[in-house]
Formats: sequence, C-alpha cells, structure tokens
Amino acid sequence: MMSPTATTAFLAAAPASTSSSTNHHRRSRLPTISASLASSSSSEEPLLVRAARGEDGLPRPPAWMMRQAGRYMAEYQALAKRHPSFRERSETTDLIVEITLQPWRAFAPDGVILFSDILTPLPAIGVPFDISDSKGPLIQSPVRSEEQVRELTPIDFDKLQFVGESLKILRSEIDGKAALLGFVGAPWTIATYVVEGGMTNTYTNIKSMCHTAPNVLRGLLAHLAEAISDYIIYQVNSGAQCIQIFDSWGGQLPPHVWEQWSKPYIKQIVNKIKIECPHVPLVLYINGNGGLLERMTDTGVDVIGLDWTVDMADGRRRLGNGISVQGNVDPAYLFSPLPILTDEIHRVVKSAGPKGHILNLGHGVLVKTPEEAVAHFFDVTRSLRYDTLFQGSVTEELQPVA
Repeated sequence: MMSPTATTAFLAAAPASTSSSTNHHRRSRLPTISASLASSSSSEEPLLVRAARGEDGLPRPPAWMMRQAGRYMAEYQALAKRHPSFRERSETTDLIVEITLQPWRAFAPDGVILFSDILTPLPAIGVPFDISDSKGPLIQSPVRSEEQVRELTPIDFDKLQFVGESLKILRSEIDGKAALLGFVGAPWTIATYVVEGGMTNTYTNIKSMCHTAPNVLRGLLAHLAEAISDYIIYQVNSGAQCIQIFDSWGGQLPPHVWEQWSKPYIKQIVNKIKIECPHVPLVLYINGNGGLLERMTDTGVDVIGLDWTVDMADGRRRLGNGISVQGNVDPAYLFSPLPILTDEIHRVVKSAGPKGHILNLGHGVLVKTPEEAVAHFFDVTRSLRYDTLFQGSVTEELQPVA
C-alpha cells in the first residue's frame, strides 16, 4: 500500500495540470527547431497537411496507407533477408530511410511515414525491450510498482538520434512532394506493453491496475505522456510535418474507462504540442473506435482516423465537418478485383465529403497484399477531382453529435 505522501506525489503527476515540472532532472533536452522547417505558407505545404487542417478548395483528397512501408513489398522482403533483425531495420538510419522511401518511389503516396515502431522510444526512458519473431515485443521487467515508475527517466534523445537523422534526410529527399509523417503511441497503448510485458489479448494486468494500483498507473501514464510529447516535438524539429497518435489498444476499453484512463493523457500531449508546434496537424487513430468517436472530438486533435468497421458516412455525421477525418477502406479490398477497389475508394471519398478528408485504409496494409492493388489505390486517388465527384451537390453543414 502507498503511503499518503506517495499517493499525493502520484496524484500530482496526473494530467489535471499540463504545466511542466520544475525539477531539473525530470526535464528532457529538446533540439531547437530549424528555421527552415518551422513554417511555410499554406500554398507551399503538402496536400495532406492542408487536408488535415480542413482547408477549403483542395482538388482531391490526399492518400497514404498505414504500414505502407514494409512486409508486403518484395523490395522490403529482400532487404529484410539481408537484415533479419527488426530492431536493426528500425534503428539504423540508412535502413530507416531506405525502407521509408521504398513505397514512395513505387507508388508516390501523398504521405510518407517514418519506418519505426511505437515502442522505439522506450529504451530512451529506461525501459529496455527485445522483439521475438514468435512473441513480438518482450519487456523483461514489466513496470507495476511505484518504485519502478520512479526509476523511469526523462526521454534521452541521444538514444534516438537515428530517428532525428532519418527524418532530416527524408524531409530533404521528399523535397516537398509529399508530407513527411511521424508517429507515436498513445500513453495507454504504450503502457499496455510496459505493464503486461509484451503483447496480450486480455489486458488483465493493466486493467486491474486501474482499481488495485490507480496511483501507480497514473504516475506511469503521466510520465509516458510527458515523454511522448517531447518525442513528438523532437520529430517535428527534425522535419515531420504531421504526427499520428496511435491509441491502438484504446478500443479495448469500455468507453467510460477510455475517458478516464486514456483520453486525459492524450489531451495532455495535444495541449503541449498545440503550444510548442501549433502548425503541425495531429491525427488520432484508435483501432475499434466506433464506440468512441464522439468522445474523441474534444481531445484537440485535427484529424480522427476511422477504422474500417465504421461507416464513413455515419462517422462524418457523428463527428461533424468541423474536424478532418482519415480512412477508411477495409484493407481486404486490396485483395479484390481492381474495379471493386475503385468503387470502394469512390464510395469512401463521397461519404467523407469534399473537405477535410485524408484517404487511407481502416487499418494497416495486410501481409501478402498485392503491390498492384496498392499502386491502383494511389492511381485512382490521383485521378479523383472533388469538382467532378460533387458536381451540383450542396455540402451540408454537419454538427458533431453531442
């Protein structure tokens, strides 16, 4: 049981206040953003960034795919045979750059997302992990006690230089022809791995901590929120133009529990980023978010990603058109005949409306997805024109469902 002093300290770490700590050793060192990356006029910015902000008058929706760099591509598979360790591939600058650029060279998406992993920053806060081919990520010492939370460190960017270096190279290579995306895991999702010690289907340890050790869990989530906020700023300073927050396992919580144990820490991150990097759009994606859409709107993000189980038209009605949306073609459509895929792309785009939509899948690209289908997805998107799709129609002003 915690002492009253410890309880007070951990409650103070909860995200009721977003002010930063005055304790020097709890601060992380953030590089200063390059003036050349800090801002640009709207007309110079990539289509994806403008769509994320909900700008009017865009010719078509931009498109990219979650997991667009990686395992379905023959070029990636050949590289992976030469470099069989995922940690090596995702933590070596030249490999990160090469893998990230593979789908951009092949398909020319409107967004180029860094090849990395949501767990990549864990060693930089004092949580080492390994990756097993059969079991996925493994954390030998799961964090479940007050003492373990106190041993966590501010994020050390000396241990993440490969991320910053890769983003700077990528920003130069892409040269404004697409948006460079960075990404992070949301505190709850990262905490599931840190508490459970790896992948889980039940989340019993972390869910029980909500009741048996709530102050320990609050302390862990608050620390993760601060570290993730700084990690986003680091990515932006290094060249990322848009950031996606993956609360991959937030959908495993009942909505009222997500409100209490995930949402406040996402808001803590968003509040800080909107102060430090107000020009950078934030996307929030939760797998299985059909029951959470209305609750996601006031997190402060610019874009809400819909998974494929949500009807896009229904999602747009529920969210209103004051916020941008992303998604949400079922990844399985990429295994369908190409005319069927074309029809589905048109359906999703028409359902999302002529403003504030980033076309994407409702989840990551599946293993063995035909590269021909991926190419077709982007070819069709480039051929779309809002003025043709919505000719003669009047855009209804939709308000979010209360």
